Amino acid sequence: MKWKKACFGIFIFSLLLGLDQVTKHLAVIHLKGQEPFPFIQDVFELQYLENFGAAFGVLQNQRILLLAVTSIVLLLLCFLYWKIPAGKRYFPMQCTIVLIAAGAVGNLIDRLLQGYVVDFFYFKLIDFPIFNVADCYVVIAAFFAVVLIGFYYKEEELTFWKKEKK
Repeated sequence: MKWKKACFGIFIFSLLLGLDQVTKHLAVIHLKGQEPFPFIQDVFELQYLENFGAAFGVLQNQRILLLAVTSIVLLLLCFLYWKIPAGKRYFPMQCTIVLIAAGAVGNLIDRLLQGYVVDFFYFKLIDFPIFNVADCYVVIAAFFAVVLIGFYYKEEELTFWKKEKK
C-alpha cells in the first residue's frame, strides 16, 4: 500500500512540477523584456521578474542558504510523506505535502539552473510581490496544513511520524 501511495504522490508531484516549469518557460518566452501584460486592468497583470531571493522577494542573494534550506525541507517532506498512513483519512495531508514539495522543487530547479527564480504574477491592485505557480502551491499547502492540523485531525492522529512498527 505504501508503494501505491508513493506512486500516486510521484505522479501528482510530476504534473504539478510540469505545470510550474511550463508556465515559467512561457513567461520567459512571452514576458521577458516586454512591458507588463494587463490581464485585468489595474488589478492583475503578468510581469516578468528574476527573483534572486525566496518567495515574495525575501532573502535576496542568499542562494546557498536557500538551496540548503530547500534541500533539508524536501528531505523532511519525503520522510513525512512516507510515514503518513495510507487511507482516505490522511489523503488531504498527503496532497498538502505533495503541493509543498512540488513548489519547493519548482523553485529549486530555477535556482540551481539559473541562479534565480522566474516570477510573473502581479496583483497590481494591492501591490503584492510578484510570484509564480510554485509559490501558489506552497501558500495553498500552508493554508491547508493549518486547517488540517488545527481543525481536521485529532492530536493523536498526528503522531504517526514517530511511531515505529513492531
